[in-house]
Amino acid sequence: MLDHLIKGATVVDGTGAPAYVADVGIRDGRIAVIAESGAVAEEARTSEDASGLVLAPGFVDPHTHYDAQLFWDPYATPSLNHGVTTVAGGNCGFTLAPLNPGRPDDADYTRRMMSKVEGMSLVALEEGAPWSWNSFGEYLEALDGRIAVNAGFMVGHCALRRYVMGADAVGGQPSEQQLADMLALFHQAMDAGAWGLSTTQSSTHSDGDGEPVASRHALPAELIALSRAVGEHEGTQIEAIVAGCLDQFSDDEIDLFVEMSAAAGRPLNWNVLTIDAAVPERVPRQLSASERARKSGGRIVALTMPILTPMNMSLGTFCALNLIPGWGEVLGLPVDERIARLRDPEVRTEMLRRADSKEAGVFRRLADFGRYVIGDTYSEANEGLTGRVVKDIAAERGQEPFECLVEICANDRLRTVLWPMPTDNDPDSWALRAEAWGHDDVMLGGSDAGAHLDRMCGAPYTTRFIGDCLRGRKLVGLEQAVKMLTSDPAELFGLRERGTVQEGFHADLVLFDPEAIDAGKATLVHDLPGDSPRLDSKAIGITAVWVNGVEAIRGDVVSGAVPGKVLRSGQDTRTVSTK
Repeated sequence: MLDHLIKGATVVDGTGAPAYVADVGIRDGRIAVIAESGAVAEEARTSEDASGLVLAPGFVDPHTHYDAQLFWDPYATPSLNHGVTTVAGGNCGFTLAPLNPGRPDDADYTRRMMSKVEGMSLVALEEGAPWSWNSFGEYLEALDGRIAVNAGFMVGHCALRRYVMGADAVGGQPSEQQLADMLALFHQAMDAGAWGLSTTQSSTHSDGDGEPVASRHALPAELIALSRAVGEHEGTQIEAIVAGCLDQFSDDEIDLFVEMSAAAGRPLNWNVLTIDAAVPERVPRQLSASERARKSGGRIVALTMPILTPMNMSLGTFCALNLIPGWGEVLGLPVDERIARLRDPEVRTEMLRRADSKEAGVFRRLADFGRYVIGDTYSEANEGLTGRVVKDIAAERGQEPFECLVEICANDRLRTVLWPMPTDNDPDSWALRAEAWGHDDVMLGGSDAGAHLDRMCGAPYTTRFIGDCLRGRKLVGLEQAVKMLTSDPAELFGLRERGTVQEGFHADLVLFDPEAIDAGKATLVHDLPGDSPRLDSKAIGITAVWVNGVEAIRGDVVSGAVPGKVLRSGQDTRTVSTK
């Protein structure tokens, strides 16, 4: 007997093949039968009429930071609501394990680092996760049987360094014995199911003490040694970030990526490829790394987002504005001193110069302050400004836009919420995106779901993208859009029997209304441990989501079931070789 029968659905199977109408039966967590409508003779415990609805594989998000959130939110919301059934975590060199049992304070260091570098609530990290593990395997076991999505995790380079080197991991170099110990620890993690190595050398990544995170101090020889270790395990990968990911790679960064992928014989993915017609030279430069890698026996895959992710800013709390060269020195000051400095015309002039300079890279997009929209305000002086554009307010007041923005924020003691309007929402930029999506080494992803919780909401990229393909710009067809969200990332990670609607495959499925699928406006909610805030977005047009054959979402409401699986390398992933 079938557990559930979905009748008359328009099946978009994830391969890119034309859609077709069929009945799809689920049994014991697998897709048991796909047949013409009305041709399934086997009885089913439950069934539903899916006429006019699309049935697709569950979406795969290749870049998330759900490592902590899954402990207090096993549903990985809002990703699961938006049809995501499999998430890749442990990215950017940051993981919660391993933790050295001889140094209990390392857990506090890790929490403070994650709070600073990934914008996670420190209170939620402290109260929402058990911190009961030491080894990476124990961390995975702590999640077994309690999550509603499938989740796989890279092991973070920063955690490996900290475990072996202690405080010397920041600023120091490992001895020969320490490197051997680091490699042994890394092998243990992959034996336990880690998907491979994640690392960062990005200049934007600092720990809770304001120091460059541990992996930023690693020399190429250390990175190559770890990459070789990746190649000794089945079903593994590399994920890496360097400073050039934000704008354009240096020659040395390309050399490093190529050598790491070739040494491992495994794909290396990075994020995020920012596409903007105002900087036409960026994409060719970034993808030259992929071309060189293929010639050297490696493969480098760029992740790129198919939507413009809504995010908010503030002059009062850490956000992307702090990452503009020179801005962190001002925005890191105490509030009164910060306001005084921001009101200084000479300081503002220098800040604007730095924000519009080449060294600002991708953050130059944030420098057009006239295009900002005022969000929540907190003072009587700012009453009525919510929803208004700064350039309009500045014109009324006879001020320069940044000066106007500063005064508005100062009235709120810098708590004002700011929404930057994207500068790359033009037809030429969207045409460049569509062209890039067709490249063999470009893949959709980079949501950062689970991180930067009160500043951005990238998780709904799946539903917003499909809605745009069906009713908006229509840059790609539905079948291709679904393939880009399902089998493409599943194949990169070597996921076994996932990513397509196929008999015998795991029943990770999403049923949606093609006339309605979309994502709601990002809104701030206070539902994290400690009443901490995050941005959330409601799913629109998602009828139901199944994970391993069990209904996990129905009408944007979680079922309470936790059918997800911790996906372990080798067991749940196969090797995707570059050679």
